[in-house]
Amino acid sequence: MKNLILVRHAKSSWTTPIQDVDRPLLHRGILDAHLVSSCIMNYIPNTFLLWTSIAKRASDTALIFAQNISFPIDNIVYKDDLYTFDENQLEKVIKSCNNLYESVILFGHNEAITNFVNKFGDSFIPNVPTSGFVSLQFETEHWNEIDKGKIKKIIFPKDLK
Repeated sequence: MKNLILVRHAKSSWTTPIQDVDRPLLHRGILDAHLVSSCIMNYIPNTFLLWTSIAKRASDTALIFAQNISFPIDNIVYKDDLYTFDENQLEKVIKSCNNLYESVILFGHNEAITNFVNKFGDSFIPNVPTSGFVSLQFETEHWNEIDKGKIKKIIFPKDLK
């Protein structure tokens, strides 16, 4: 069995004139990341890899979650190829995971996350919002064989306010 948790980065700023990869989180994004991450302890596996896009908004979201779930920040894996908006690239990265690991928590970007969830999940989600948490489970022992999975839990900031 493989478990995958996808988290879309928290709300970020579009107003700062910097490169997209360097966009920071907004105050609302920081608050939403804390809100969601404080409600996930019952829905995360005991052991897991934590991967994040190198984009500042995704890696900062991953840091907030890691601190709130007591995951060692030195164990966060920053992956260049997760800085993608394409679900096919996201799928390729996920399917490359070592089969020794049963569970991965991944921080990334839309449209990739929403499209991946709709391709591999068992129910349609129109949009995974910023700080959105979606947990999927796959009945396979090999990451490269994941197919239709089961959505086990969805947590969106608006549902917690």
